[in-house]
Amino acid sequence: MNRREVSLLVLVAFIVGLVLALVIRFPLWYSANTKEEGSTSRVVGESGLAEKRWRVPVSFPTNLEVLGDNIIYVAGLVDSLSNGRFEFLIAEPKEIVPEFQIVDAVREGKIPAGYTWLGYDQGKIPASPLLGAVPFGLEPWEFSSWWFEGGGEQLAQELYARDGVHVLLCGLIGPETAGWFREPINSLDDLRGLKIRFAGLGGKVIERTGASVTMIPGAEIFQALEKGAIDATEYSLPNVDQSLGFDRVAKLNYFPGWHQVFTSIHLTVNLDQWQGLTPQEQSILETACTAGVTRNLAKAEAVQGPIIASFAEKGVTANYLPEDVLRELNRLSDEVMAEESANDADFKRIYESQSAFRADYAHWKKFAYLPRDF
Repeated sequence: MNRREVSLLVLVAFIVGLVLALVIRFPLWYSANTKEEGSTSRVVGESGLAEKRWRVPVSFPTNLEVLGDNIIYVAGLVDSLSNGRFEFLIAEPKEIVPEFQIVDAVREGKIPAGYTWLGYDQGKIPASPLLGAVPFGLEPWEFSSWWFEGGGEQLAQELYARDGVHVLLCGLIGPETAGWFREPINSLDDLRGLKIRFAGLGGKVIERTGASVTMIPGAEIFQALEKGAIDATEYSLPNVDQSLGFDRVAKLNYFPGWHQVFTSIHLTVNLDQWQGLTPQEQSILETACTAGVTRNLAKAEAVQGPIIASFAEKGVTANYLPEDVLRELNRLSDEVMAEESANDADFKRIYESQSAFRADYAHWKKFAYLPRDF
């Protein structure tokens, strides 16, 4: 056997050995690194760096500007900050999880994370709406101050850790509209008997006026409004509501959004998944979500003016609720908050924290800013 033949045999033996090693190694890698449905992870090379692909369902269609598209910005940051090693695979509403059941799926480990409004948990976690929207509550920058600097985040983690969920503030927008109506609202009597779509604590408040409240997903509101299943609706910001077509059916848009002075959206992460992340990976998610909060609020504030300016050409009228109606809604809100606090210790603790922060902040707010009609 000559030298060339020997070299060829050595090469063939090396290749066969390499293939056998991979065949044996793959099942071990797969069992060690594949998680539950919706989450995959694998070790990359000798560095030990992990690649993660998380299936992340959302409560709002990503084609809704401001309300839905913020998660795309956040996902891009996660990808960029991790150099492509951490990826969110976004699932649209109902694609794998219904809009109102995202936290349930995260809690049960069916998905690693989801992007949603925590007010949808009201039936199971009475204090959850306080983390999503509060009638006559904190304004957006006040809420973010309470969350990051006033103990809000710690209270939220304590509340959700019991259910095996870690929450990250990941989106924030300003006041919603007070609703879209076919007939004028001059007094609370005009709400009595009205069939209206409402969410969260605001829904409990407006029920006390005699209105009939229903909660349906955003994608189903237009059809319900058009067919007369509901008489009026609230949902989100003017740009979002317009994209859903409410202005084509109900021509009276009322302000201000007393029921949701702020609206916050959270990235909810299965607690075992969160604890399994490295400190660097946790920091990536925290950084991306914090940036998402800032950019979300900035975009939300930037796009509403032109929408309202275009109302006249569409036959839509922007109206301000009479002050006596707002005062009465405020009184009813205080009643609801007091009753919810009496019925649930978590609600009481979180609401008292927000109220104390608001009272302290009022000293600064009173003197620091120009009057709003200046």
